[in-house]
Amino acid sequence: MKKLFLTSVLAVLTVASCSKKEETIDPANQPESNVMLEEKPTTEPEPVAALTPEEEGKQLVEGADCLSCHKVDAKLVGPSYQEVAAKYTEADIDKLATKIIDGGKGVWGEIPMTPHAGLSPDNAKLMVKYILSTKK
Repeated sequence: MKKLFLTSVLAVLTVASCSKKEETIDPANQPESNVMLEEKPTTEPEPVAALTPEEEGKQLVEGADCLSCHKVDAKLVGPSYQEVAAKYTEADIDKLATKIIDGGKGVWGEIPMTPHAGLSPDNAKLMVKYILSTKK
């Protein structure tokens, strides 16, 4: 019986000494040295340069399937961007953006350009601005 009692007492003491005590910390009583350990930025982060519409358009063109049919300086399946830029002006941006979205055929030959219905009109206009910027 003594062994059972002593084992029980020992188990309770072990559990009590090993359990983690949670203390509530009052921030007002914190030593000032802890505040000094916080890392504070010494300078403002540099602003990221905004892309021009042509640069944004180039990124959109490179991220889409355009380069499978078009090149900047040579005819592939469709006309080169430089050929398109030589034929059209800034006044044609809306017309060309619509052509990118809706697709079409007949202007550059009988092979149709596939529609890009998921493309927003604003992004299509940025793509056109890039294409027109390739003019020689």
